[in-house]
Amino acid sequence: MTETEGKKLLFNKWDASEVTVKDPGLVRYVNLTALIIPHSCGKFSKQEFNKANMPIVERLINRLMQTENNTGKKQMTIRMVREAFELINKKTKRNPIEVLVEAIANSGPREETVRLKYGGINVPKSVDTAPLRRVDSAIGFIAEATLKGSRSSKKKASAILADELIAASKGDIKCYSVGKKEERERIAKSAR
Repeated sequence: MTETEGKKLLFNKWDASEVTVKDPGLVRYVNLTALIIPHSCGKFSKQEFNKANMPIVERLINRLMQTENNTGKKQMTIRMVREAFELINKKTKRNPIEVLVEAIANSGPREETVRLKYGGINVPKSVDTAPLRRVDSAIGFIAEATLKGSRSSKKKASAILADELIAASKGDIKCYSVGKKEERERIAKSAR
């Protein structure tokens, strides 16, 4: 039995067990369970907070599938993510799951605002963001960047997703998802 034969590798190429989540707040909410093809058939949709147990790659795929052009097209979205992961591996020579986890940690806002009502007046108040919401927001920003980028350019959506994940993993302020995170945190800082 070879070394990789007993392990489940994502898309039969990348090992999720090598990846560690460096942000201690997100460890519980970023599931790195490897499925060969990230498709759990709704297994994690039974309970409200059970999506934290869903593999993080499948959560990205499901979020990318929620746009008007990709609704219900899971196989197409899986192929897009697979191609993006191959591009990430070519460009960075790193495990693309590790790049995805770093991108989520760097593009999830730590602070947001809520509106409080005092006598008919809405007052913004700064609050800390829950870790599950941080992950949800980060995945949403990455999916939104992919959608907007594929509309305005002739590049394939997989190439745009790969570029966004690489830039977000480096914490580049010019990438869409990190820019949105900084914007939310700036608004929250002004509402303190």
